[in-house]
Amino acid sequence: GAASFGPSHQQAILAQGMVCASRAAYWQKWFVHRTLRPEAYGGLAHQRLANGVTDYPLHDDFLRSEALDRTRAKQGSYLLSQTFPEGSPVFSAYPGGGASVAAAAVTVLKAFFDESRTIANPVQPDPGDPTRLVPYTGPPLTVGGELNKLGLNFAMGRNWTGIHWWSDAAASMAIGEEVAIALLRDERMTIREPFEGFSLT
Repeated sequence: GAASFGPSHQQAILAQGMVCASRAAYWQKWFVHRTLRPEAYGGLAHQRLANGVTDYPLHDDFLRSEALDRTRAKQGSYLLSQTFPEGSPVFSAYPGGGASVAAAAVTVLKAFFDESRTIANPVQPDPGDPTRLVPYTGPPLTVGGELNKLGLNFAMGRNWTGIHWWSDAAASMAIGEEVAIALLRDERMTIREPFEGFSLT
């Protein structure tokens, strides 16, 4: 359906979708939710359990969780693990900006390409030597399926680093899709030549 668009027009729509998704997520971060990052929430737990500060209303199930005990045993504190030595970002965790951008990009790309197309001759890392590629064996891989995996991996990757909650990625994917679909609807209305519209799941 996107044959009416040249590569530069497609790139412009893709870039605009990513910028708009980031703005939508950051508006939610600063003006609606202002959710603590996992690192800060771990700090509240540490203050409560290690230092006896009772001002923080933390649920008893959380305070008695095995995860806190394992964190304390491993690190000597209740501070939650994360990848970045400098600490997590100091602004709200919810929703995730990077995940919103990923969802918008994937949604726009799905509008430009045939999602049902099977990828010919895919390869994968060799389990015995990850520096080599070997033919992929498994169910057929489609463009849409691979784009879905790409978006989800990008969103969840921020969770894996310890700076986001799972809910951040889930909400962000919906925000990015909404922004991209709105942008594609706007683009559809501006096209003067015959064009049936975008098709995507």
